[in-house]
Amino acid sequence: MNRQGRPTTPGVGSAETHATFTGNRAILQEEALLFELGRADATGVDFDEPEPFIARLGTLERTGDIGLPGLSEPEAVRHYVRLSQRNFSIDTGPVPLGSCTMKHNPRLNERMARLPGFADVHPLQPVSTVPGALALMQELAAWLMEITGMPAISLSPRAGAHGELCGMAAIKSAIAAKGEAATRKVVLVPDSAHGTNPATAAMVGMPVRAVPVRADGTVDPAEVAKLVGPDIAALMITNPNTCGLFERDIAEIARIVHEAGAYIYCDGANLNAIMGRARPGDLGIDAMQINLHKTFSTPHGGGGPGSGPVVLSARVSAFAPLPLLRTGADGVELVEVGADADEARPFGRLSAFHGQMGMFVRALTYMLSHGGDGLAQASDDAVLAANYIRVGLADLMSLPFGNRLCMQEVLFDDAWLKDSGVTTLDFAKAMIDEGYHPMTMYFPLVVHGAMLIEPTESESKASLDLFVATLRDLALAARAGDSERFTGAPYYAPRRRLDETRAARQPVLRWTPPAPIAEAAE
Repeated sequence: MNRQGRPTTPGVGSAETHATFTGNRAILQEEALLFELGRADATGVDFDEPEPFIARLGTLERTGDIGLPGLSEPEAVRHYVRLSQRNFSIDTGPVPLGSCTMKHNPRLNERMARLPGFADVHPLQPVSTVPGALALMQELAAWLMEITGMPAISLSPRAGAHGELCGMAAIKSAIAAKGEAATRKVVLVPDSAHGTNPATAAMVGMPVRAVPVRADGTVDPAEVAKLVGPDIAALMITNPNTCGLFERDIAEIARIVHEAGAYIYCDGANLNAIMGRARPGDLGIDAMQINLHKTFSTPHGGGGPGSGPVVLSARVSAFAPLPLLRTGADGVELVEVGADADEARPFGRLSAFHGQMGMFVRALTYMLSHGGDGLAQASDDAVLAANYIRVGLADLMSLPFGNRLCMQEVLFDDAWLKDSGVTTLDFAKAMIDEGYHPMTMYFPLVVHGAMLIEPTESESKASLDLFVATLRDLALAARAGDSERFTGAPYYAPRRRLDETRAARQPVLRWTPPAPIAEAAE
């Protein structure tokens, strides 16, 4: 126990390594909570007494102390710097999360996003004062439509899931425009689809019907044909799917769905595997979100709202939400009112403003830096890296759909761990001791004990070699019966393994001071 009464991790070497009084281990310093560092009755900043004013909050006005601890500036700075030293990030090492595409964010992108006129643009500025921002958005839109082969786009969604909502709302509006809203309500979702897809369908008020995948992890057009009918509104499919496999029958599936009068929504989370090699619009897709952070190297969230532009086919383009970009006599215009849009029937507005400028700048910088051939190479390299890992581990770790070519991520299951006493969770926790962020675990749900690994195109061969060698060492240890290395892991993280189930079921939502620890007797 340290002086805050919390368990600490012994230093590297052995379990008997002495614990320090402070909880610090040289430059890795133990850090207390803000409430333990500061005092609620003090503050590190002096405030003048406010002048008399009339409160406008009514019954919402605070009547008691705010109860937050006051810290001096050095205390606050040290607190957050110390916490940052405990973070694992893409700048620290590989983050091989499957389907999350944690790639390197080029620093050039960050520099461009901080240029005056982009970094300081305000959403309430008059449109006449931001022609450069509108021109950049139009250029970005043109690139995204060309890459996907789609004729229309909405830039306003703030994230991938928000983009899904946009695409499905446009599809729902197209169905209503044909007078079929009362009958077409069901959305088909394959078992291999992205996890947010059924939630999005539910949000637009459409029940979900599952589509089973065949033994090779892909969707069978014959299964889709059995399920389509006058009640089907759309099929939401992820391609490449969450098993890391390309849906080779996607064009035939789209034909079946379209002939039944329904629409195809494609989850674009894995566009980084096919960018420059296959265009979703050419495959029959009607709507697809593009996660800029996954394919075009913008940060996850970017310090604020993320960005999930949605590309639309001609069948649903008229229903794209406001605001819209269009080219008029005076250049690029922002259409804020539906009546001003040429033949447009927008389903409404998704957000107060048009988008996240910082994300737009970063994504376009990435595109302009690479060019069309460079973007295609990025996809090739991402697929190559995943298959390099597959080949390097296939003799030790089991592949649920066989040792076959995968796309940008490779999926293992836990069959190879049978009778070892080691679980997928144990294996992932042991990766932390080796200095790696664990892969995606237990997803997709169609595979038992799934381990989904996506290295991305950012990793060098040396980095991949070390990663493969590390996982081979762990796999050999598990097979040899060295269960202690796994069941107690991580041993060297700032905190040991937590009881995550109890934390979820019995969360502690309020801090209470710990009991004081008496000084040891001489």
